[in-house]
Amino acid sequence: MDADGFSRLIQGLLRPAAYPHPAGDPTGFCDGPGMGPVGHIETHISHVFLVGDYAYKLKKPLNLGFLDFSTLERRRVCCDEELRLNRRLAPDIYLGVVPITGTPDKPRIGGMGPPLEYAVLMRRFPQRALLDRARLTPAVAERIGERVAAFHESIPKAAPESPYGTPQAILEPMLENLRQVSERVGSHVHAERLARIDAWTRRRWEDLIPVLEGRREEGRVRECHGDMHRGNIALLDGQPLFFDSIEFNPNLRWIDTASELAFLVMDLDEAGEPGLARRLLNRYLEVGGDYEALRVLDFYKVYRAMVRAKVLAIRLGQPDRQGHQGVRERRDCVRYLALAESYTRTRRPRLLIAHGFSGCGKSRMFCSLREVLPAIHVRSDVERKRLFGLRPEERSNIRIALGIYFPQANAWTYQRLRALAATILECGYDALVDATFLAQGHRATFQDLARQRGAGFAILSLDAPIEVLRERVACRLAAGDDASEASLGVLERQRSANEPLTPAEQGSALHIDSTHTPPLMEILERIAALTGVPLGS
Repeated sequence: MDADGFSRLIQGLLRPAAYPHPAGDPTGFCDGPGMGPVGHIETHISHVFLVGDYAYKLKKPLNLGFLDFSTLERRRVCCDEELRLNRRLAPDIYLGVVPITGTPDKPRIGGMGPPLEYAVLMRRFPQRALLDRARLTPAVAERIGERVAAFHESIPKAAPESPYGTPQAILEPMLENLRQVSERVGSHVHAERLARIDAWTRRRWEDLIPVLEGRREEGRVRECHGDMHRGNIALLDGQPLFFDSIEFNPNLRWIDTASELAFLVMDLDEAGEPGLARRLLNRYLEVGGDYEALRVLDFYKVYRAMVRAKVLAIRLGQPDRQGHQGVRERRDCVRYLALAESYTRTRRPRLLIAHGFSGCGKSRMFCSLREVLPAIHVRSDVERKRLFGLRPEERSNIRIALGIYFPQANAWTYQRLRALAATILECGYDALVDATFLAQGHRATFQDLARQRGAGFAILSLDAPIEVLRERVACRLAAGDDASEASLGVLERQRSANEPLTPAEQGSALHIDSTHTPPLMEILERIAALTGVPLGS
């Protein structure tokens, strides 16, 4: 079909008679003001028609280098790929691929005769459900982290002989982003910032080559979504729904899972929601266990922020970007550049360990701290289960008859926690290690680690009256929705085995009665004083 025929087809698809079902905008969809019976959204690569309860997406007949929709067969194949890829995360939204028959002036969806074009058939949902328009809550942020971690574990791994995820393949688009932004964004100040980001990217890439190669060999390069950000996530019935996976270029979706995670974290940071970004990140790591992703996370966050800056810089060069729109996009571009540079800065991390019996409020306290500190929270209850192949909320007595709380398992758990804390500190994040730490030897091991890594160190010693501890432990065990399986018997054994903090340790300790918890800012100020790491650093 030539350009004139395709243009006539688009006009023909604006008529309700082209569809096998009623047109119109269902109540509550509100896809845009002034839409007729058939709504129409045009992007740089597609046309989307909003018709009744459904949406039809056509691909434009073009070749942009990074995508090729130049023939009807290529467009059909890409429609099939779009369906396959998006059904992984949104099977109820992506319904099928339908032919468009008839003539350009009188097209018919799914009619008889040779196809003029193909369209992806989707179920519509209210645009207000998109997360870049809706309010994201802490609970939803954690559900996104859980869902993405499970998705990443389920998708195919890149074959060793494939070209995907090699260090050179990772670096090239990063440098291309920097070149394109440099060509389009003026000002000496921006040139200096871009030069700093460029130099950091090259140095960091050199340092990370063994890590990037190792992650590829370990199967962390997988067939991801490719474009996972708030604009491609909707909240339906309280659950996040991911759509619009990249189908047109496998290089953009066969990526390190850490790169996809970095896009989500960066997107929330840019939206002014760093606390929610940390919730999502911590839940992702807790569920999936890929703490090694922290080694490359900031590297990929810089890349993702620069992708956004590049898109805005390209728009600025287009003739229709004038007036207030151009001013806003220039400001947004500069904001992404500043965000990218912020990820290149180094800081002195903190190592905070808990101390206290089951039910004393350790996990609750650390969950509060990880929203205001650049921190990764690791829990003994979760990591102990991971050592035995159990999910965080899975009951150990269902799968393992002899249990997972024998002395050697305790030793393995603290070894695992120390290894994770070392990785976290090395990557520049604060480490919050959530365990009872009733043995002085365990506490000393972590204090030595902080000293070796040059990290600030503090002990958060929590307590509550014994009757409160017993009530909390009993209620948590009965609810069965937490990783901890501590019973009243465990609590009593802990009390008898506890080794109180030594006089030397008291100098690094912050004592908290969790029945009268001080304000969070007061706790943060005490942590800053104990660790020697100022707030905001």
